[in-house]
Amino acid sequence: MSAPRPVVALVGRPNVGKSTLFNRLAGRRVAIVEDVPGVTRDRNYADVIWEGRAVSVVDTGGFEPESRDRLMSQVREQAQLAVDEASVVVLVVDGRDGLTSLDRAVAELLRRAGKPLFVAVNKVDTARTEEDVPLAEFYGLGFGEVHALSAEHGRGVSGLVDAIVEKLALPPLPPAPEEADEPQEVSEEARPVGDIRLAIVGRPNVGKSTFVNALLGEERFVVSDVPGTTRDAIDSLVAHKGRRFVVTDTAGIRRKRSIAQKVESFSVVRAMKAMDQAEVVACLLDATEAGVEQDARLLGLVAEKGKALVIVVNKWDIAEREGATQDWYRKELTKRLPFVAFAPMLFVSAKERRGVHRVLEKAARLVEQYRARFPTPQLNELLEALQDEHPAPVARGRRVKLYYVAQVAYAPPTFVIQANHPDGLTDHYRRYIENRFRDAFGLEVPMRLVFKERQHRTRPRRPRE
Repeated sequence: MSAPRPVVALVGRPNVGKSTLFNRLAGRRVAIVEDVPGVTRDRNYADVIWEGRAVSVVDTGGFEPESRDRLMSQVREQAQLAVDEASVVVLVVDGRDGLTSLDRAVAELLRRAGKPLFVAVNKVDTARTEEDVPLAEFYGLGFGEVHALSAEHGRGVSGLVDAIVEKLALPPLPPAPEEADEPQEVSEEARPVGDIRLAIVGRPNVGKSTFVNALLGEERFVVSDVPGTTRDAIDSLVAHKGRRFVVTDTAGIRRKRSIAQKVESFSVVRAMKAMDQAEVVACLLDATEAGVEQDARLLGLVAEKGKALVIVVNKWDIAEREGATQDWYRKELTKRLPFVAFAPMLFVSAKERRGVHRVLEKAARLVEQYRARFPTPQLNELLEALQDEHPAPVARGRRVKLYYVAQVAYAPPTFVIQANHPDGLTDHYRRYIENRFRDAFGLEVPMRLVFKERQHRTRPRRPRE
C-alpha cells in the first residue's frame, strides 16, 4: 500500500508562469498556458517522480490578496487551501518585473503558513538575462535560497527540485520490477495484514455520503442534493462479518472547467490521496447517467494507480422502475469502459439501503486477491499451457518463447516473464496472457505483466591443467 505523496504547491500572483513551471515538472502539457493573467482558476495536480523520489505538484490560480472581485476571492481561497495542504510551497515570481508589491503581499501571507518556502524567479531564460535580474530583492524576502530559472526552457528547474527533495528528506521509491536483474519472488511473510482501507469516490451528487451513511447505519455525513457538499476526505471504521474496514468518503470529482468557481476544488487532491492510501476503491456511478465521460476519467485515474476496484451502480431503484436490467447494464458499461472490464460491478440503492454491504464483502475478497502470492510452479505450468494452446508470434524470423515467470510484487499482483524476444509480443498476445492468468486464478483486481529478455549466461571455461 503506497503512502500519500507530499504535496508541493506552486503559488504566486497572476501571469508569473506557474502553469508553465507545473507543466515542466509534470513532463507534459497538463495546465492551459496563455500569456493572459488569470487563466488558471481551478486546481491542476500531477504526480512527479524525480531521481527516484515521488511528490504531488499542485498548480494554483493567480493569488491577489487584496482583490475584492468575487471570482478572484474564490481563487484566493483555493490557493489558500493548497497552501494548507502542502508540505512545501514554491513562491513563483517574474524575474523580468522584479519584486512587486503584490509579490510582497503574497509572500507575507505565505510566511504566516509556517511551511518550508522556496522562491522561484521565473523567466530568467539565459545567463545574460540573469545578470539583469535583481535577485538581491528576492533574497530580501528572507525565505533563504532563491532559484533563478526558466520554466519555458527548463533552465535551472532541476536545481529547484533537488532542493525541494532534499528539504522533504524523501526516501527513494523501490526499484521497478523491470529493473531487477532476475525476478525476485515475493515472500509470504511480506504480505500485509490488518484493516482494509476502502475509498469511496465518484463525481458529485452520485450519492457517496448517502452510501457511507447506509454502511454505518447512521446519519454521520451531511447529505444534500447540492453537488459538492463533501469537501474533505473523512475516515470511518466499519466492522462487517469479522473484518474491519476504514471507509473514506471523498468529495465529488468533477470536470476541470466546472471547478473554476468552487472552493471544494482542492479536495480533488485529498480524494487522490485517499486513493493512494486505499487498497480498494469503490467508484460510485449514477444509474440514471452512468458511464459518462467524467466516470471514464475517474475510473482511468483509479486504473493508473493500480488499485483494486469495485464499480458500484447506485440509485438502482430508479433504474429498475424505468425497466433497466442488470445484464443489459453490464454489457453497456463494459462497452463504454472496457479498460476496467476486469472489475466487479454491483447494483445498489444507498437511499433504500439495498445491497450496500455487499460492497464490503466484495472488497474483502478483492483484498485477498490484491495481496495474494501465487506459487511459482503453478505459474510456470500455466505459462507452458497457454503457449501450447496458442503459440506466441514470430519475431525476427523466430518464434517468441516465454521461458519463466515469477511473481515479484503484490498490491497489485505483478509478474515478470522472461522471453527470448519480448519486443516481438503483440498487444493482442499480451492481452491473451493476461486473460489466461485472470481465468486461471479468478482475478478481479489489476495485475501487471512485465516482459524481460532472458540473459544468456556463458559457462566459465575450465582452467587448463
